[in-house]
Amino acid sequence: MSTNLLPTYDDVISRYEPVIGLETHVELGTVTKMFCGCPTDFGGEPNTQVCPVCLGLPGSLPVANRAAIEATIRIGLALNCSIATWCRFARKNYFYPDMPKNFQISQYDEPLCTDGYLDVEIDGETVRIGIERVHLEEDTGKTLHVGGATGRIHGATESLVDYNRAGIPLVEIVTKPVPGLGAKAPEIAKAYVAELRDVIRTLGVSDVRMEQGSMRCDVNTSLNLPGAEWGTRTETKNVNSLRSVERSVRTEMLRQAMVLDSGGTITQETRHFHEDTGDTTSGRSKETATDYRYFPEPDLVPLAPEPAWVERLKAALPELPSAHRARLKTDWGLSDLDMQSILNAGAVELIERTVAAGASPEAARKWWLGELSRRANAEGVELEAVGATPEQVAKLQVMVESGKLTDKLARQVLEGVLAGEGDPEQIMAARGLEVVSDTGALTAAIDEAIAANPAVAEKIRGGNQAAAGVIIGAVMKTTKGQADAKTVRELVLARLAG
Repeated sequence: MSTNLLPTYDDVISRYEPVIGLETHVELGTVTKMFCGCPTDFGGEPNTQVCPVCLGLPGSLPVANRAAIEATIRIGLALNCSIATWCRFARKNYFYPDMPKNFQISQYDEPLCTDGYLDVEIDGETVRIGIERVHLEEDTGKTLHVGGATGRIHGATESLVDYNRAGIPLVEIVTKPVPGLGAKAPEIAKAYVAELRDVIRTLGVSDVRMEQGSMRCDVNTSLNLPGAEWGTRTETKNVNSLRSVERSVRTEMLRQAMVLDSGGTITQETRHFHEDTGDTTSGRSKETATDYRYFPEPDLVPLAPEPAWVERLKAALPELPSAHRARLKTDWGLSDLDMQSILNAGAVELIERTVAAGASPEAARKWWLGELSRRANAEGVELEAVGATPEQVAKLQVMVESGKLTDKLARQVLEGVLAGEGDPEQIMAARGLEVVSDTGALTAAIDEAIAANPAVAEKIRGGNQAAAGVIIGAVMKTTKGQADAKTVRELVLARLAG
């Protein structure tokens, strides 16, 4: 094959085996930071939520946040991990422009949670993803590069640093390497992150809003020939949507195959994912653990969670997403295939909230898997970001069932909802889309249609009810589609009876 052309995905899968691994960072929703009392509110004015501890000023000492430790243990338990009876924090020495201490308090060889797993479902098949570790650390600040075209440091004229995020409790969930996925590797990566997000959201320990950075994923990808040792991995950093997780794995598989096919070697490095193009570009060479010069954090005592406390936390875990879906499947009367379609679309919670707001499960599923999924796919966004809330969708369905809207008119109202014009009732009134229910107006339109189509009228009088479609169509045209076709049919047949 040509070494100048990107291979097809099917070609890559036929010749290489992918191995993936995911490192997911989750900002915990604690009131205060990990090692100080500064607030963690999102969106504050830059550098207003800081103190000597999170600014790393001389003489300041950290104190661990108990709520963050408890949240991490709960995450570990939900992921079937073993919880350490003794562990400690470590210093990770690295020059972070947005971490004023120039080291990060993290965990290294003694994490809080180890050796778990998370099951995900793909096309009716359960895939078990091993969890290597769940550890607790502090987040960095945020650097804003200005003056350039891309928002990255290359081409920027200056950089601004906001330390509000520095020190926020951050949980890192690291999978074991996952081989043997074949062509489904990108899809399974996405499904894993989606399931993990649902688990953490269910626990209530984070809002896991990927678009705000409270959940972000580093995606490791490598290729090897069948039966050979695993290849050199790359790490695509800070991927911030489910769709992009899938795309980043696929992109790296194609890129690495092209490099290997041309006789090149894969460099162990970090890479940046570009949402607009779907491409990755080189970041920096990937450090090893020795480069970080880890050593035990001298200013913090070790952690020794009491087994009785851990057992109480385990007993208090809520119903987790997999069990919740099984219950919903029974309650909603769905087949395995129906439930898998909802899961694949990322619509479980959206449909559940729509049902809670007054729609039937069948109607809610119709909207979210139909028109709204089509819009989300066309715009390249997650379903939850398409622009309609479950409450709006439920209201739209109630208006259809009450006769205020036909399905066709409801889709026009939905267009207004997605365009930000307001709630369904406001849009219906503003656009004049309510179904014409005035019998007098409908009768006048029917009489006009009958007069314009005398031959058709005679056929209906003679018992050919199928011919009523012509009259009905004319009435719908006159009313600009705002009449209910079933009601019009009944009136037409009654008008021409006998």
